[in-house]
Amino acid sequence: GVTVFTGRADCPRYAKAELLADYLQANLPHFRVHKITQHPDKWEQWLHDICEKNGWEHTQSPIVWRELLDRGGKGLLLGGADDFLEYAQWYYGVTPMMLSEEMLDVAEENLQAHIEIEKEEEEIKSLIKPLQVWITSASAPACYQLIPLLANGEVFGMTTEISIHLLDTKQCKEVLCGIVMEAEDMAFPLLHSISEHTERDEAFIQADIIIVLDDVLLNCEAQSFENYIREVSKICEAYASLIVKNAKSGVRVISSGQTFVNLKAMMIMTYGPSIKPENVIAVATSLETAAKASLSRKLHMNAGGVKDVIVWGNISGSNYIDLSHAKLYGYDGAVWGPPNFPRPLLNVIYDSEWIHSEFQSAQSSLSSRVCHCVGMLPAHAVATVLRYWYHGSPPGEIISVGVLSKGQFCVPEGIVFSMPVRFQNGNWKVMTELEVNETTQEVLGRLTHELIQEKLVALKEIKEMQPYGADKITS
Repeated sequence: GVTVFTGRADCPRYAKAELLADYLQANLPHFRVHKITQHPDKWEQWLHDICEKNGWEHTQSPIVWRELLDRGGKGLLLGGADDFLEYAQWYYGVTPMMLSEEMLDVAEENLQAHIEIEKEEEEIKSLIKPLQVWITSASAPACYQLIPLLANGEVFGMTTEISIHLLDTKQCKEVLCGIVMEAEDMAFPLLHSISEHTERDEAFIQADIIIVLDDVLLNCEAQSFENYIREVSKICEAYASLIVKNAKSGVRVISSGQTFVNLKAMMIMTYGPSIKPENVIAVATSLETAAKASLSRKLHMNAGGVKDVIVWGNISGSNYIDLSHAKLYGYDGAVWGPPNFPRPLLNVIYDSEWIHSEFQSAQSSLSSRVCHCVGMLPAHAVATVLRYWYHGSPPGEIISVGVLSKGQFCVPEGIVFSMPVRFQNGNWKVMTELEVNETTQEVLGRLTHELIQEKLVALKEIKEMQPYGADKITS
């Protein structure tokens, strides 16, 4: 077993017991000691807690017990300093010889050493600068699914600690507190802290990453298209002003959710002109993975082998799933090759009728199905894009992301349009080297119309709206 004793760092009796314990450990082969020094300010509470936990009664410094490791269960209480001295004399025939002046000197040394150790620990903690991750509309199911993905180390790296901040309205405070409590109980090693926020002035303080999950509930019979745009504009104006005011200059913003994903990204850039455009993206990964899953079912193969499916256009609106660059890896067909041998998907699906009728016509239902996924799928999509953003996408692989157009692929400038990118060294780059056939180019021309209309309506609302604060957060 191990003899454990603890006391106030400035306690002379603790110093006397400590000296005796050191002597016994140095001279007896089977005597082991474990010392726990407590700061005087924390001693009373610590003693109360340890006694309550073990069912002991003890009120002075120090407290000494035996941990019976081979028997399990709680330790055997020996008592205080006098009890420990009697125990040492009875079992080992050892009597300490220390004057009261010496005890006071040792106690003073103990206190100073304890203060120095605490200071060093605080300095080490101060060097740990966790990534500050803010999630808006955090009562959404996608947030609940996203937290474990962010906290397990696979997104930002196994040595990067993160602090998660959940932002929502005051009506959602109870839900947020429940999420915080559950996340804390899971004891993720890399989760430095998690907190809930319902006050607008707290939003995005020192944010490194902001994940926008806000949605407007679409009911065309109840509201007009313009009213929905107005609602999105108000949310984005509130967030953009707070991002500019509170977040770090290099903050990365991810727009996700079920509705107006592209528009939210564009409006945050519009209302926050100092926010770097390359640091605001919209997530299209949910559509991309759903399309790959549909294709893999058709081909009776693993979905992980379907690569380079491109999503063009409005992620939560009119979009086009382009298979002209898609490749298959590990397809069990007539032609065999090594695991890294790709086969063009269109060369394998000989049923062109299926592609041009069933798959293409099913795109609208696929988009609708994805937009109604509120948990695992959007959470996985956000986590995947963040992992690529920080660590790079797989070499040579095409990823679809909504970004601010600069005229690539003849898409008009100034709208957020989903297009193929590659992530590398913490940045992304549009893959302008990809060839786009005439059919795809025609489709892109049609897709831009919807996003331009959304932008025009939004800009009109900006002109008409009165200055709007961040009340949306606390309403």
